[in-house]
Amino acid sequence: MAGMRTLEELLKLAPDLYDITVFGAEPHPNYNRVLLSPVLAGEQTLQEIVLNDLDWYRRNGITLHLGKRITAIDRIKRIVHAEDGTSAEYDRLLLATGSKPVLLPIPGMKLPGVLTYRDIADTEGMIAAAARHKNAVVIGGGLLGLEAANGLKQRGMDVTVVHRGEWLMERQLDRAASRLLQQSLERKGLKFRLATQTVKLVAGESGRVAAVRFRDGGSAAAELVVVAAGIRPNIELAEKAGLHCSPGRPGGIVVSDTLQTHDPRIYAVGECASHRDTTYGLVAPLFDMAAVCANHLAFHGIGRYTGSQISTRLKVTGIDLFSAGDFRGGDGSEDITLSDPVRGIYKKLVIRDDKLVGSVLYGDTADGPYYFNLLREGRKVGDLRDRLMFGDAMRKDAAEPAAAH
Repeated sequence: MAGMRTLEELLKLAPDLYDITVFGAEPHPNYNRVLLSPVLAGEQTLQEIVLNDLDWYRRNGITLHLGKRITAIDRIKRIVHAEDGTSAEYDRLLLATGSKPVLLPIPGMKLPGVLTYRDIADTEGMIAAAARHKNAVVIGGGLLGLEAANGLKQRGMDVTVVHRGEWLMERQLDRAASRLLQQSLERKGLKFRLATQTVKLVAGESGRVAAVRFRDGGSAAAELVVVAAGIRPNIELAEKAGLHCSPGRPGGIVVSDTLQTHDPRIYAVGECASHRDTTYGLVAPLFDMAAVCANHLAFHGIGRYTGSQISTRLKVTGIDLFSAGDFRGGDGSEDITLSDPVRGIYKKLVIRDDKLVGSVLYGDTADGPYYFNLLREGRKVGDLRDRLMFGDAMRKDAAEPAAAH
């Protein structure tokens, strides 16, 4: 998504500047990965989530190589080589290799019936498994794991989510909001094993995965195991080409504020890029990168990407969630909370030094952008404190002069 967004922006700025060639490892044109979950749940088709169809490439004069993975970059001759022998020269090269799912270092990960959840092929594999089998285990209680679990449940499977953390989506939610989410999902029929570590996947008589074993000695039946335990930037091609990559985890191809690698002819955008020691996995920052990168590829040279402040607004299985900033709080901070379990609404605002520094919203996220703007601007909120929890509408009402009688 980040790479093709860069091309879309470039074509707006300089449609005739380059002869453009695109290599994609998958056999499909670019599609919206965010919408794989509705496809799994049967709410959308694969065709409906394609962003740029084959006609778009033809109309824009782009040479498209589908199902051809690039395996080598010759930076001296400026040529890329695909595993099937196809090659192409370049004046400028854009790397948008995304990320790879984390595989657990445990026995049984290569058994039939064990899938990650990253692309169309994974989604099709889960749909096929749901048509033939009953029991599924999803390893990972983040957004992707919960979406996979919900989709499989909607397709008739008995689903257990196994998560190492003490609560679901701990990177986006505090414990209270997560508990509400878990209760809602349990009402839909999902089962959960939290603070549980998977140690082995066990094969059945057919050779297919049949069970998952846990460190505490327990186990769960599973003819399908979906591993959604995190992602890592896909930097193998860049490392092989000698491009500077950030050490450690999560790593990433190191880029400047112009999205250039240390080879100025090669750019990187998206989840594979490490900018100021930060990698981004949300759509908004990736699109910000794309705009700046296109600006430089078009030789305008005036844009700089300086990083992104992150807010997360999600719809998990029909439930609205929002979080931003330091929503955990702690020493030196104050929490303002509103909890309405009957309506399924929870809000938490974290204030430090008279400034809003974090927020979590569950069930009602309408004021998420308002809180995010306050957080980003760093303005004092003392004059708003008594009505801050009630959002932007209350602020506007308070600002209006009383009507004359």
